[in-house]
Amino acid sequence: MEDIKTITPQELEEKIEAGEKLEIVDVREDEEVQHGMIEGAKHIRMGDIPEKLDHFDKDKEYIFVCRSGNRSNNVCHYMQDQGYKVRNMVGGMLNWTGEVIVK
Repeated sequence: MEDIKTITPQELEEKIEAGEKLEIVDVREDEEVQHGMIEGAKHIRMGDIPEKLDHFDKDKEYIFVCRSGNRSNNVCHYMQDQGYKVRNMVGGMLNWTGEVIVK
């Protein structure tokens, strides 16, 4: 099994501040994202990913985010097995120090 690429919360914040166009997907549950999400992230619950594969483009890289980095790592393995380019934000939102938006 191929290793999952990772990105730290600090690296992600720097990319956002630099204006890079990123595909960020927050896989936490509804009640978790109510406390705030990274601006620009799409919210697709982990359990909904398999039925939402048509929302993803195999030519783009997706950065997956959850609370601690464990669920997003599992999603990354699944998505990589399906042929998608993925990166896991290690430490999850627990280590995110950047701005969040509340929806």
